[in-house]
Amino acid sequence: MNIEIKRLHITDMDILITLRMEVLSNVFCEERKAMTDGEWTALREANRSYYQEALEKDGHIACLALADGKLAGCGGICLYREMPSPDNISGLCGYLMNIYTREQYRSKGVANAVCRWLINEATVRGTKKIYLETSECGRALYHSLGFHEMKDYLKL
Repeated sequence: MNIEIKRLHITDMDILITLRMEVLSNVFCEERKAMTDGEWTALREANRSYYQEALEKDGHIACLALADGKLAGCGGICLYREMPSPDNISGLCGYLMNIYTREQYRSKGVANAVCRWLINEATVRGTKKIYLETSECGRALYHSLGFHEMKDYLKL
């Protein structure tokens, strides 16, 4: 299978939103069932607003994966700055997100290709730390790419 990664730009807003909503429908399927159509539309528009701002400021890199020319998956990385520290003097960070592979293409290297492409794009820009959240089924992939568990990380 030939996997090609294509960067998405602000001019690709329709496909960006379509893919984002597909990801949200799959990852948050129970929450989606509880939402009204109006709430779902508001979420769609909030994502459109996010992409509009973040892509204009080069604060987000989005891509899609084509497997033998067919849409197979997508991903993104948010770029931001945190306070500099000894392990990241520049403070440049990335948050890998929206890594998604359509069911018929899973376990065929699509997510791996998307992640490697996004990580490369971020590191070329000087990003020294990349974070992510994962489901149990994605954990092995991220470990194979060099990610490790973070001790003492909490969420409110």
